Amino acid sequence: MTNTLARYLRKLPKKTRSIALTCVYGLVAGLSAVLFHKCIQYLFHFSIALFSNYSPETFLLGSFFTTVGASILVGILLTRVSKEAAGSGIPQLKLAFWGDFGFVPWRVTWVKFLAGILSVGGGCSLGREGPSVQVASGVASKVAGLLGEPKQNRRHAAASGAAAGLAAAFNTPLAAITFVIEEIVQDLNSRFLGSVLLASVLGAFVVHSLAEKNPALEISAVGSPSWLIYGLTPVVAAVSAFVGVLFQKSCLGLRGRCKRWHRLPAWLMPAVGGLIAWGIGAWIFLFTKAQTGHGHLGVFGVGYEDLNAALTGSFGWKVAGLLILGKLVATVACYGFGGCGGIFSPTLFIGGMTGVFLTGLFGLLVELNTEAQITLAVVGMSACLGAVVRAPVTGILIVFEMTNEFYLVPALMLGALISTAISRRFCKGNFYEELLEQDGHRLEHVIPPRDLKSWQQLPVSAIANFSPVVVTDLAPDTMAEIFEEHPFRRFPVLLKDGTQGVILREEILESLETGQKPGVLPLITCQPSQSIRQLQFSLIESESGMVALLEPDRKQLIGIVTLHDLLRREVAITKEYSDEV
Repeated sequence: MTNTLARYLRKLPKKTRSIALTCVYGLVAGLSAVLFHKCIQYLFHFSIALFSNYSPETFLLGSFFTTVGASILVGILLTRVSKEAAGSGIPQLKLAFWGDFGFVPWRVTWVKFLAGILSVGGGCSLGREGPSVQVASGVASKVAGLLGEPKQNRRHAAASGAAAGLAAAFNTPLAAITFVIEEIVQDLNSRFLGSVLLASVLGAFVVHSLAEKNPALEISAVGSPSWLIYGLTPVVAAVSAFVGVLFQKSCLGLRGRCKRWHRLPAWLMPAVGGLIAWGIGAWIFLFTKAQTGHGHLGVFGVGYEDLNAALTGSFGWKVAGLLILGKLVATVACYGFGGCGGIFSPTLFIGGMTGVFLTGLFGLLVELNTEAQITLAVVGMSACLGAVVRAPVTGILIVFEMTNEFYLVPALMLGALISTAISRRFCKGNFYEELLEQDGHRLEHVIPPRDLKSWQQLPVSAIANFSPVVVTDLAPDTMAEIFEEHPFRRFPVLLKDGTQGVILREEILESLETGQKPGVLPLITCQPSQSIRQLQFSLIESESGMVALLEPDRKQLIGIVTLHDLLRREVAITKEYSDEV
């Protein structure tokens, strides 16, 4: 069937074929996202939510075995099958889009699908939206391959699948468009804009047909905010943004420490995060049930039930404060210890509860009604998400579409301005950029010139990596640390005795296994001002496929260029140029 469809598509005119492919990608991506969500909902409903209806003892035992057991299974999947499926999935997709032409391995996709269901549906404090984007994009990439699209032509599928997946995840097609363009493609004038728009609409159609026609979050009707609420909006936005900054720094800090901590087997690490989340979530549920008669499960899973309660009526501000702390610590633990899930839902939850909590505090000084609580909760959601993701337009649209209240837009815009300013002041980059940097990746892409001749005349510095991981010691401990922390295939070597060269990843592994000194290949060098045309001849001479850049005067290594860097950019430019012609 796929061969027949592929032959039919190849006969179509180029533009018609592109539209037809986008429709295929959008539909399969939307279907995969809806299936992913339904599986999470069923698992959570028939485990954590079901146990909450029984005695405290039954709830404790049932929720413990569900959350911790699911986390152990997730750890086995991530360590034994595909470690690239850990985390939210959006940084990995961003890396695949720019670093590997949009190609997402099928193993990563199906492992992400299973691990995401087990992790989020099993009660870990993580979100479903990020994994939905990676799963949907991976399915679209796989379908593109089945339809005969070469590996270097999968960006169309990846971008379309991501838009359809996010539109189906939140039921927010406009926000899906802006997020893919803002965060993944990073170019408002990109040739993918039309495909992203069409795929997002198709993803919304799929979720409307098979799942929900209503917004993801219900909200009581609110009128135009009063001047008092507008006056409180900057305070709520600022506090929510600071909470988002705290979340980002804590999450990445714990994750960095866990990458260097080897006292437990890697497959058990997600279970540590799951155990912490279970302990916090179970205590808050039993405590709130004893105090108010209604237990709150917001720490478990996505937490939208409690967030919906806060947006549809009065919600205890003290309970909201308790849920802020619980959700923050539980999410940091689950993500930091290597779990599988996203950060969209947790940041929306934490920001919303921050708005509810501050409304309660303000209510001790001035009279505030339920509409004020709802408005400030929505502002907190947008501000907290915006501070972490640093995509202000997406933050405004995603909350607006999830609540479907036009009156909230001015307050959301004001909150987005404040949260963006605070995030830029206290964080080097957004959550995804800092995570990729922590893993040793540097996303670089060059705006293509108008022709290949202009491209070859560019200086080498235009495509060089100026933050290479340099080996300065061949001791086994140093080699083991580099091998564990950095995914690169080759590393420049600069020893204290003046030795220069390149060491391959295979040589490091063999050295660690045999205990022998690793072999070092010769280092080919060039100047940053040399043209890319001259660089091509240097790469031909290099046995390692790497050329080092040296400062003209000091003879000091300042960067590297690999054969993969050159080929990736030349293929991208050839593609851009051929599309325009």
